[in-house]
Amino acid sequence: MRLLQITASNVWRGHEQQIVYYFDEFNPKIEHQVLLCPTNTRLADIAEEKKYTYYSLPYNSKSKKLWISTINKIVKEHKIDVILIHNSKAHTLCIMHSLLYRSKIPMVFFRTLIKKVDTNPLRKWKYNYKHLKKLVCVSQAVVDVLKPAIKDHSRLSIVGSATNINEFPKKKATGLLLREFNLPEDTILIGNISAFVPFKDHYTFLNAAKIIKAKKPNVKFVLVGKGEMEDEIKGYAKQLGLENDIIFTGFRKDIPEIFPEFDVFMFTSKLEPTGGVLLEAYNCHVPIVATNYGGIPEVVIHNETGILCEKENAQAFAEAALKIIEDKALGEQLVANGEKHLLANFTKEIIAEKMLKELQEVLN
Repeated sequence: MRLLQITASNVWRGHEQQIVYYFDEFNPKIEHQVLLCPTNTRLADIAEEKKYTYYSLPYNSKSKKLWISTINKIVKEHKIDVILIHNSKAHTLCIMHSLLYRSKIPMVFFRTLIKKVDTNPLRKWKYNYKHLKKLVCVSQAVVDVLKPAIKDHSRLSIVGSATNINEFPKKKATGLLLREFNLPEDTILIGNISAFVPFKDHYTFLNAAKIIKAKKPNVKFVLVGKGEMEDEIKGYAKQLGLENDIIFTGFRKDIPEIFPEFDVFMFTSKLEPTGGVLLEAYNCHVPIVATNYGGIPEVVIHNETGILCEKENAQAFAEAALKIIEDKALGEQLVANGEKHLLANFTKEIIAEKMLKELQEVLN
């Protein structure tokens, strides 16, 4: 197999991390692969560090012709026989390449968004394009939202999220965050790691924090990340009288070090395709409270590997978090079951092998 992986995404999130996992795992198993991604991104930096065969281009409204001609150059010079697409913009570029150059190279789109695509005829046509042979979805929730637009449902399949267990060797709290923020040793930390964007629903997190704080005064709440709503959420924390109880850390590069410092990971996202960060919580031995919606129930088994709550239900989140805090045995059982679930289903080796089978099926 000679594979081109392509994304036009400028951000660094779970999907981009998964591209790296795929590239690393595919390398010894296939004949050749190439990555095409935007310049000045974390993904391009990693490609350079790891010495991938890769091309990077600026992505903007004026660069589409350059991207399409570069796709054609890669296809010809590297004799590509399958294209793995990683985001919607790249999907459009690959179809334009196929049409302009009359390319019949089969394409596979790895879809990770819970978003309807039947909103206009052109979009529906793109998702049913004849040389787009498979739509591999990260969860059943993504499959379900795509189905109304897809004529042939046999083109839909599922390959879940992955994590690299070796990147998270630390399993116990060492007081790192307590020392960093000058907190007493008996402080309980409830954390969340996610971008400050609407669907992550930090409002429910803060509303639950208000309830928890009233019953457990020694609890502090840690929000890791950055995003468009950060100032808005800080303002809401102040409105609730929680400005001294919520710690906003900003973007952190030391997630493997700080994750095990949480006593509970409270994930209030209300439209999550899968929740790759939940796999990291499993890996770091942190008990999970998460939303029973989207792709999360495919990652978290209720009352077995974590506790699931109705979306936007702050009272339910608060009660679940308090239950774990007050019942140490329950927390330990959730952690043990979560790690087993992770190792059996979501390591990068297992997930990459599943994707490779999907690609091989298309090639065959």
